[in-house]
Amino acid sequence: MNYNPITALAIFFGICLLLYFAFRPKKGIYFLLKSMYKQKDKVIIEDILKFLYHNQLSNNSITTIGLTNSLNFSNSLIIESLKKMMDNELIVLEKDSYKLTPNGNEYAFQIIRAHRLWEKYLSEKTGFHKEEWHERAEDKEHELSESEINKLSDLLGNPRFDPHGDPIPTSKGKMKSKRGVSLSSLKENDIGQIIHIEDEPDIIYKQILAENIHLYSTIRVIENNHTRVVFHSEGEQFVLAPIVAGNITISVSEKNETLEENIARLSSLKIDEQAKIVGLSKECRGESRRRLLDLGFVKGATVAIDLLNPLGDPKAYYIKGTAIALRKDQASKILINRIE
Repeated sequence: MNYNPITALAIFFGICLLLYFAFRPKKGIYFLLKSMYKQKDKVIIEDILKFLYHNQLSNNSITTIGLTNSLNFSNSLIIESLKKMMDNELIVLEKDSYKLTPNGNEYAFQIIRAHRLWEKYLSEKTGFHKEEWHERAEDKEHELSESEINKLSDLLGNPRFDPHGDPIPTSKGKMKSKRGVSLSSLKENDIGQIIHIEDEPDIIYKQILAENIHLYSTIRVIENNHTRVVFHSEGEQFVLAPIVAGNITISVSEKNETLEENIARLSSLKIDEQAKIVGLSKECRGESRRRLLDLGFVKGATVAIDLLNPLGDPKAYYIKGTAIALRKDQASKILINRIE
């Protein structure tokens, strides 16, 4: 087929333009696809490292089949990543089970550090619900370099624990050991403080969230048997299946300590009652905590219900001469003593 010179020149420039957009440095389609492949490769390796670390803590042996069944990647990508990790001396294979090397363990610590710092950031600096923290942190943990992780830690004041009560590794790879015992192991009338709520598996974590159980709240066990665990906290009674209670860790108090039974949540206040605020739950953090304090929900302030919503939520509370509307979730984080 013959083209006139103008058509041929147009085709030539069109091909050049296409090649430019495909291969221009950093922003071309080829380089973007290559970068995406490298990022996915990095994500798989880091997820394997984290998975092995958590299972080694539980003394679980992890085989290739165990990894392919547990991680949400294709078998071929996982096997390819395992080969690269062994070549880079991040893992070793011992009797069909994978083990972290010292280098692999250090790398896993950095990923865990990034994840828990992101959860801390999401809990204190954003308005995302706590149900979203874990999944969002799972995505963000792969994005930062070591120096950027350290900057994030500095921004947050170098916290020691994430919002679930898990210890955050330091930049030098040190991490506080977990303490406490499972709620499911406590006896009747045992008193303690909730110091950790496990966020995996997701189905059990969502059951705990649905019960509106607060981290760092004090509890007293009322009943514990093979069918249910019943406990009292912040003026309310909670009933959990033992398998769910097993994901809550308690720091047990001395036998001579007592639970302040008269403390309740503002969300439980009735229309004809008044109360004094005794403080905010430690579950309330960051911007949310500062906002409630700025609105006048401070220790010693008198509060009452000003207006009920026909739909139930939010309610208007009268405090310091002003009516403030709060959702039930917000009011549950304000602790009160009812005035007789």
